Amino acid sequence: MPKPKNAMEIFQLLDQSNCGECGEKTCLAFAGAVFRGLKSLEECPKLDRETIQRFSDKPEGSDIIENNRTKYIQQLKDQIPNIDLAKAAKRVGGKFFKGKLTLKVMGKNFSVDTQGNLSADIHINPWVAIPFLNYVLHSKGHPVLHRWVTFRELNGGNERYPLFKKRCEETLKRIADVYTDLFDDMIHMFSGKQVEDQFKSDISVVLHPLPKVPLMVCYWEPEDGIDSNLNVFFDQTADQNLDIGSIFSIGVGLAQMLEKIAIRHGCPKSAMN
Repeated sequence: MPKPKNAMEIFQLLDQSNCGECGEKTCLAFAGAVFRGLKSLEECPKLDRETIQRFSDKPEGSDIIENNRTKYIQQLKDQIPNIDLAKAAKRVGGKFFKGKLTLKVMGKNFSVDTQGNLSADIHINPWVAIPFLNYVLHSKGHPVLHRWVTFRELNGGNERYPLFKKRCEETLKRIADVYTDLFDDMIHMFSGKQVEDQFKSDISVVLHPLPKVPLMVCYWEPEDGIDSNLNVFFDQTADQNLDIGSIFSIGVGLAQMLEKIAIRHGCPKSAMN
């Protein structure tokens, strides 16, 4: 389909209720952000998947968003030479050796050298690279308290929570409902740890996307006519060790990655939509 000539064409796709769940005050503001490549259509909770798929390529949004991410990553890399990586390693729970700071990201080594170059045992996705660099640059190094709170309870999380719930928690719940090996795979693939009796959930798994920013996934199985449920919790200190945007990226990125893994394991894509 032809690309939109202006934001009004995108605005016409929306229900124009100004619900604010996308993070913008009005649907028109959201349409403008999508047209400029700052938002994607899927961030509107009211749009059906068919419309999103039909029009997701209308503006050159994906290219612009990707370019913006690339520029942002480079900006973060450019700040690395200005800090003492050896001291940073102690602050963030990493190791400094032969000019590289190395952290465990989901149990895998992830490194940055004194010039800002990244290397890792895993694929370097933006949803990992951006939080990693922000963590190294800005984490206050507060020790983990193992006191779990919801995303909305973190500083700056409340207004982002509707989108976090849609793109992270609801996605993970759909996966867990059809992908019975999800939690075992999280434990074995990402060095996760199953914990008992957390919020009386049926299954609870703790992962460490970054050493001092753990997250816990709790799943309640369906029972006696009650639907299943899934929630993601973070340590109470998460917003002191990482900015809320990076915490958001970790949750959503994890959900997207697990969805791809589930599909590769033979789970029908339609069951997770």
